[in-house]
Amino acid sequence: MSSSINGGGGRGRQALSSVDFYRRVPKDLTEATALGAAMSICAMLVMGILFLSETAAFASTKIATSITLDENEEPQIRLNFNITLLDLHCDYVSVDVWDALGTNRQNVTKNVDKWQLDEAGARRIFSGRNREQRELRHEEHDLSLEEMHENEGVHAMELTKENFAGFLEENEMAFIDMFAPWCVWCQRLAPTWEKFAQEIKKEGMPVGVGKMDCVAQADLCRQQKIMAFPTLRWYHAGEAVQPDYKMDRTVQALTAYAKRKLEMDEKYKEWFSKNEHQTTDEEKDKKRQLYQQNRPEHPGCQVSGHLMVNRVPGNFHIEAKSKSHNLNAAMTNLSHVVNHLSFGPPIDMDKDRKARRILKQVPEEHRQFSPMDDSDYVTKQFHQAYHHYIKVVSTHLNMGSAGSAATDTNTLLTYQFLEQSQIVYYSEVNVPEARFSYDLSPMSVVVEKEGRKWYDYLTSLCAIIGGTFTTLGLIDATLYKVFKPKKL
Repeated sequence: MSSSINGGGGRGRQALSSVDFYRRVPKDLTEATALGAAMSICAMLVMGILFLSETAAFASTKIATSITLDENEEPQIRLNFNITLLDLHCDYVSVDVWDALGTNRQNVTKNVDKWQLDEAGARRIFSGRNREQRELRHEEHDLSLEEMHENEGVHAMELTKENFAGFLEENEMAFIDMFAPWCVWCQRLAPTWEKFAQEIKKEGMPVGVGKMDCVAQADLCRQQKIMAFPTLRWYHAGEAVQPDYKMDRTVQALTAYAKRKLEMDEKYKEWFSKNEHQTTDEEKDKKRQLYQQNRPEHPGCQVSGHLMVNRVPGNFHIEAKSKSHNLNAAMTNLSHVVNHLSFGPPIDMDKDRKARRILKQVPEEHRQFSPMDDSDYVTKQFHQAYHHYIKVVSTHLNMGSAGSAATDTNTLLTYQFLEQSQIVYYSEVNVPEARFSYDLSPMSVVVEKEGRKWYDYLTSLCAIIGGTFTTLGLIDATLYKVFKPKKL
């Protein structure tokens, strides 16, 4: 019985040994050679180098990009801008928004700041935040301008290039209406201006009141840099006093303005008579400008803020516009500097630690969030302006561990864009505008870390060990046969 059991066990072990892939060769049947030892050392060196290289590759990651369908369901996107108009006063700067859904917002002021600039481009006067343009009060008259002239004569002197200089020499104080016949606001002002001129003569005020047709005297108005109609400008001793008059257009308001100018001039003359020999010429000039309320204005404006726009094709544009003026198309210059333009929530690298940590890992070619920053767009002639065409692509930055799921701590939604700009020419009657047209791509870019899987790493290690052992084994066998001494 026992023999049959042992016999059965021996047969079972024998059957199991028949499938052994790793059969042993008796040690006394093997032969150690110097060539084999050299090949073994080479094999260990090669396997060691490849192991270290493969381990370093497994431990490192690279930045990979992919394109997917944009699944953002937010109806609007934030547009951030900071633009300097080099030759346009803040009073005439209007930010308008239009899009394919029919949105048409004129003179947007919400979340918009305006700063008047000086000649050096530095901020000088804060022109308001969320401030609407003020509507000026006009005066109605029973008689038309022609009827006033027939009944009471002409009191406001018609000025041309022939008599303009003489008029300023004749009148130390002068108040001039620069107008255009087609301007609606000029037509409303015309009878009031005539009444005002009549009132000045009636009260015996030493002020010359004139008017100039800027269509007939286009060159003269261009020399005076008249940007809007009507422009009401005060002159003292032949020099323009800035800023121009921009208050209500009534006889009472205009007369009060003229009286105030005369009173300030009398105060200056009184001060001058007392201090003529006690002050320097520079101090006298400063005092004179102070009493004249003369603040030279540079027509530059910095407009900044943000807009909430629909996620459809559209544009926002900066246009010269006023509620109480008609702009002079021949003098409207929309040259500008884009200090900043971006889409999405603003990224503050100094305060936002998450954004700083993520963006440090993103290559520069994937950080085109504001490629227009600090770009100049200057036009050399009138009747032209730059139009910008922008393609916006949402970009998801996933800088977590390679292969890990995206979380709020390691992801950031940004917007990159490509831009093209060109000069657009306008007709002489149209006012130019700086236009920024945008279009959001339906696709989004995913930027993430990419690394090797652990099973890929193990497979590579096995391939290194097996491949190296087999290859050098074949080389060893071949060399052994070649250099083995032949039997005689």
